[in-house]
Amino acid sequence: MTDIRTDRRYSEDHEWVLPLEGTSARVGVSLVATDALGDLVYLDLPEVGAAVTAGVVCGEIESTKSVAELFSPVTGTVLERNEAAIDDPTIVGGDPYDDGWLLVVEVTEEGPLLDAEAYTAHAEKTA
Repeated sequence: MTDIRTDRRYSEDHEWVLPLEGTSARVGVSLVATDALGDLVYLDLPEVGAAVTAGVVCGEIESTKSVAELFSPVTGTVLERNEAAIDDPTIVGGDPYDDGWLLVVEVTEEGPLLDAEAYTAHAEKTA
């Protein structure tokens, strides 16, 4: 199984959530997702100030293999987008847990999220 960080929680749609200070959280996609997508070529992310809803599509990730919808793992307001990843989506594929983060969200509610152990089991079952 690929690297699954234990310091964050995951959606069943392969997004991760890393709590930051206060009620904000950083959001990205897991290595499981980036491995399945292949070489990323385009990211469509919500604008700063946009509202996102847990479990609802908030963007798109395009790779050389396919186009995947990005589901928000939390409900809240987008505080920041990773402009470096938008300019160069290969950052997400090369480092999905650190430099390849996607959004910072002021979280008002979390969607159903799994801990690393449960996400590992889910990823193995759906692989």
